[in-house]
Amino acid sequence: MPTAIAVTGRELVLPPPDGQTPSAVVLRPPDAQSLDDALAEVGNLLDQQGYLVVLYPAATPAAVVRRLHIVRSVLESDRMALLSLELPPLAVAVLARQLRQLSMSDFSPGVLACAARLLSHYIHAGALLGSVARLDRVPVSLTSHVKSWVPGSHFGVLAHPTPRLVKVGGASELPAPGYATSMTVARGQLNSHGYGGGAGPDDWVTGALAPAWGVRGVEEVRLPAESARWWGTPKLIEFAAAIPDLSVLYQLVASVRREECHWCGFELIGDRCAFCSCPVARGDEIPALLTSPRPALTSR
Repeated sequence: MPTAIAVTGRELVLPPPDGQTPSAVVLRPPDAQSLDDALAEVGNLLDQQGYLVVLYPAATPAAVVRRLHIVRSVLESDRMALLSLELPPLAVAVLARQLRQLSMSDFSPGVLACAARLLSHYIHAGALLGSVARLDRVPVSLTSHVKSWVPGSHFGVLAHPTPRLVKVGGASELPAPGYATSMTVARGQLNSHGYGGGAGPDDWVTGALAPAWGVRGVEEVRLPAESARWWGTPKLIEFAAAIPDLSVLYQLVASVRREECHWCGFELIGDRCAFCSCPVARGDEIPALLTSPRPALTSR
C-alpha cells in the first residue's frame, strides 16, 4: 500500500514539481480540530493509504506535538511515524516534498520514513535576518548581537547542516553545497534598506547567494507560519537549497544498507526505526552514509 506524507501546516505543503507527485496531508492543530475529528481523519487516512509519515519541526508548539502522539496512541497504530526534525520550517517543507516524490517509488514505508534523516543532510537551510537579537537556534557572538541593533544591518545565517553567521556586505560568505541544488525562498517582513552598493536585502538571497552557490533555479513560496518564531524575528527571508533531481534522491536512499527492525519488523536504513524508534540491534559499524556529516556528492 502507498505511504502518505503529512505536515503540521499548510505552508509546509510546497507545489509539486510535476503532475504525479502527491500532495501532503495537513494535520490541523488542537485549536482548529477536536480530538474526535482528528482520530477519525487519521484513522480514515490509514485505512486508505496504509501508512502515514508525519514531519514537523522540533520547534513545533508542544500542544501540537502532544496531539500527534495522542492520536497515534489512541489509534494504537504502528503504521504512523512521527518525525521531529532539527530543521527550520522551510527546510521541513522542502524535505516533505522530496519524500512525497519518493513515495511514488518502490521503497517500503520503513525505508521511506528513515530517508528523512538521510536526505536532511543534503539540505542547506538558512535565512537573511534583520536582527539576531532573539536568534537562539544558531550560535551568535556578542559582537553580532551588538551589530544587529545598528539600523540597516543584515545577517546571512546558515542553520543547517553546519551553523554559520555572516554580516551581509562583509568579506565572509556562507559555505556552498558541494553538489547541484535548487533554492526555495520565502519572504517575511524584511525591509528593503540598502547595503553595500545600495542593493536591497532581497537581492542578496536571489541575486548574490543563489549565484554564488550555483543553484539551478529559484522558487518563491509562502513563508511558513512557524518561521518567525524559529528565527526569532518576522524580518527575514528564509531559504533552503536542496537536490532537485529525483533520480539522485532515489540513488542516495537505495545505496544505504537495509535492516529489519527487531521490534516492529519494519524495513529500515540507518541506526533507528522511524516507526517505533527502536535502535538497530547490532554492534558493528552504522552505515557510513548516516554517521558522516554529509555523504559526499561531487556533481555540481
